[in-house]
Amino acid sequence: MAQLLILTSVVDREVLPALSLLSHRARQIPAEPAQLVNTPNCDLIFVDARTDLASARSLCKILTTTGIGVPILLIITEGGLTAVSADWGAADVVLETAGPAEVDTRIRLAIGRQVQDQSTSKIQASGVVIDEASYSARVHGRPLDLTFKEFELLRFFAMHPSRVFTREQLLSEVWGYDYFGGTRTVDVHVRRLRAKLGDLESLIGTVRNVGYRFNFFEDDNERIAATQSK
Repeated sequence: MAQLLILTSVVDREVLPALSLLSHRARQIPAEPAQLVNTPNCDLIFVDARTDLASARSLCKILTTTGIGVPILLIITEGGLTAVSADWGAADVVLETAGPAEVDTRIRLAIGRQVQDQSTSKIQASGVVIDEASYSARVHGRPLDLTFKEFELLRFFAMHPSRVFTREQLLSEVWGYDYFGGTRTVDVHVRRLRAKLGDLESLIGTVRNVGYRFNFFEDDNERIAATQSK
């Protein structure tokens, strides 16, 4: 059973009749930007686009810009289908006359795709979870306060566990070919990143006279052993 939110200008009437025959919990609120400040938690948002396509499009753009994090489905008439395009940011459309089986299928597929997309945007290695979608990283559940370049460096390391990179390679891959700074900046960022990793600083290992690598540990005992051998 999913928690559904319906944004509509006719909150006193049923927008999608088929929903009343399904077990999902649906709540209707006015389709106004001000209402989005305290949007209730939900798994999916329906936007009523039956009568005002321009307003519905603007509302969809606001939702996607604010990073709402749940799929958007448009409730629309058959005549309005030609106006919908990818830049609306909606995951799918459903006709107002759709039956309960179709509506339920579209809900399940939209939520399923969202969950799948979120899982594929995460990199997990040796206790580190990097969420590329939100540009955040956690170590054993603890959030890391990283700058943009620190995040990019950690992500690059985690994507290539156990592989050794020279400072020049890291500059090229993380900072880009147009970066004119010296390799010293790599050492500075690695040092800061290790400090923020705390007890897991050994995840980023130094290969003498070569560069750095991301150490892949099977378990904490292996990590501790590597730390003690430094």
